Amino acid sequence: MSEPLWRTGRWSDEHVELFVGNLLRWGVIIAAAVTVVGGALFLSLHGGRIADYHVFHGQPDALKSVSEVVAKALRFQPEAVIQLGLLLLIATPIARVALSLLAFVKQHDRTYIVVTAIVLGLLLYSLTGAGA
Repeated sequence: MSEPLWRTGRWSDEHVELFVGNLLRWGVIIAAAVTVVGGALFLSLHGGRIADYHVFHGQPDALKSVSEVVAKALRFQPEAVIQLGLLLLIATPIARVALSLLAFVKQHDRTYIVVTAIVLGLLLYSLTGAGA
C-alpha cells in the first residue's frame, strides 16, 4: 500500500486505480438509482395502462438534448428522470477517461497523456454529434 495522496502529493498507479474504481462504482450506482426512481415515478403515473407495442414511438424531441432532459428531470417528469439516469450511465466511462487523463498529467506520463487525450477527444466528438 502506497502513502496516502494527501501526504505525498504524488499520484501513484495505486491511487489512480483506486480513484478510477470508485468513480466507476459510484457512477453506476448513482445512474442506476436515478433510473430506478424514474421507473418508479413512471409506473406510479402510468402503471395501470395497457401498453401498445404496435406502433413504435421514439423519444420526443424534448428529451434529445441534455439541457432539456436535466430541466425536465428536475421537475420530476418520469421519462426525463429515466433518460437522465441513462445519460449518467453513459457519462461514467467518459469521466473515467477524463480522470485518467488528469492522473497521467499529475504523473507527467507523456505517452499516456497523448493517448488518453486522443481517446477522450474521440469520445466527446462522437457523443456530441459533431461529426453528423
